[in-house]
Parts: sequence; C-alpha cells; structure tokens
Amino acid sequence: MKKIIFLAITATIIVYACTSVPITGRRQLNLVSDGEVLSLSLQEYDSYIKSSKKSTDKTATALVEKVGKNIANAVQLYYKSNNAEELLNDYSWEFNLIEDAQVNAFCMPGGKIAVYTGILPVTQDETGLAVVIGHEVAHAIAKHTNERMSQQMVAQYGTEIVNSATKSKLVQQAFGIGSQVGLLKYNRTQESEADHLGLIFMAIAGYDPQFAVPFWQRMSQNNGNQTIQLLSTHPSDATRIAQIQKELPEALEVYKGVWGSYPSGTTAPKIIPSDNTPDKSNTNEQWHF
Repeated sequence: MKKIIFLAITATIIVYACTSVPITGRRQLNLVSDGEVLSLSLQEYDSYIKSSKKSTDKTATALVEKVGKNIANAVQLYYKSNNAEELLNDYSWEFNLIEDAQVNAFCMPGGKIAVYTGILPVTQDETGLAVVIGHEVAHAIAKHTNERMSQQMVAQYGTEIVNSATKSKLVQQAFGIGSQVGLLKYNRTQESEADHLGLIFMAIAGYDPQFAVPFWQRMSQNNGNQTIQLLSTHPSDATRIAQIQKELPEALEVYKGVWGSYPSGTTAPKIIPSDNTPDKSNTNEQWHF
C-alpha cells in the first residue's frame, strides 16, 4: 500500500511539473525553478571567464558578438510576435570568444555563451557561426538545464525531488563546484531539439538555414574517431544531418518570408505555452556540442 501511495505521489508531481518546449511543443519534466540555479550559474560563468583567456583577435571577437546579438534579437522577435516577451525578462545575453583549441562552444541558459577559437575553422564564416550560436541559444530557450536536472532528481531521489536541500545538492553537482565547467551531460533528444530551434532562430535572424548541413558535414570530417551513437549523448553525425534536412523546409519557410513583414503582423511560428505559470527568473547551465 505504501509503495502504491509512493508511486502515486511521484506520478502526480511529475504530471503537474511538465511544461512544453517552444516551437517543437515537446513535453518536458521541469521540477527546478529558474531562480534556484541562477545566482550560482552566473557565478560559475564569471569565474570561468576570469580564469580563461579571451581571444585577442578583434575581428573574430566582433563577429561572435555580432552573430550572437543577431540571434538574440531573433529570439526577442519570436517572443514578441507571440506576445510573450516577458518570458525573456531575465535573460542577459553575453557572447565571448575564448582562446582554446577545442572544437566546441557552450551556453549557460539565461544567455551566457562562450565560443572556442578551435571551432572557427569549421564554422568558416558568419553563417556557419550562426549555426553554432543558434544551437547554443536554443538550449537556453528550451530550458534543457531544468529538464536535465529534474530527470536527475527523479532518478536519484524519487519523491525527495521536492526537498530544497536535495535540489541544492544537485545544483552543486550540476555546475561542478570547484571546477571551471559544469558536469551534467545532455541527451540526444535535447541536442536534436537544439538543432531544430537553432535553425528557426538563425532563419529569423536572416541566415540561410541550408548552411547548417555543410557545417555539420565539416564537423563530421573533423570528428575523426566517433563514439557509437548508443553510447553517446549526441546524435551520430549522419543522424543529425538527416534530421536537419527533414526540418529545413520549416526553417526555409521562415527564412524566405514568414517573418519578412514583421512588425506589421503576419503569420509566424507559435510558442507552445507552458502548462505552468512561468517563473520569470533565469536558469543557467553549460551546454556543449
């Protein structure tokens, strides 16, 4: 009997803690409020930036900032068209280019993004960089951080997910206190979803989403020894490219005109509203390719 009650309580909590991702409408578990991790995540990002070497290449740095601003403005445009700008009130966008040979970039949801110089030979140009930054921004907008932490809570603590001390402990684990970067890994569904949203955001920003395919082809060539997909938190390169190709018609519709007459008001992709009252604070955590 106690076991049945235990399961019922857990199921009830999970049902009422579900929200929906913008654009895709995918249902996601969200047991963690934005405010619970905002302060700590910002501290971690600031610490990381201070301990890292920013690129001295003024041209490349300016390009990262330009593309970042364009993608952030596209997100603002998207939310404004859906009368939901208040959901972005606590986002504070920041785009840094870090001198690092890794072919990577990361985002702390809430708008703190770092791009490594090692990925620039793969992006090649402004549009390629828009693919990367659109993907990273998408992780923040989709609140994948909250979802991943919530999944960890359910897996590790069952109904203790409502305990604030437990949440605090997981937040510390998530951000890797004492290290420069967070430690939570992210699943293939979330990575694919970030690709999807990223296509839409770059299209709204005026970047041709078709260039996402050659970018990921270059990434595939750069990867060398690849992890078997079932053992990876990312889609295989072939799967990723195939999925992006399926999603291109939607992104191209946006790119070629759906947003062309804004702000006079025409059709636009719609935000799928959350079933919960939105928490107007921020959640941050790192996302990697």
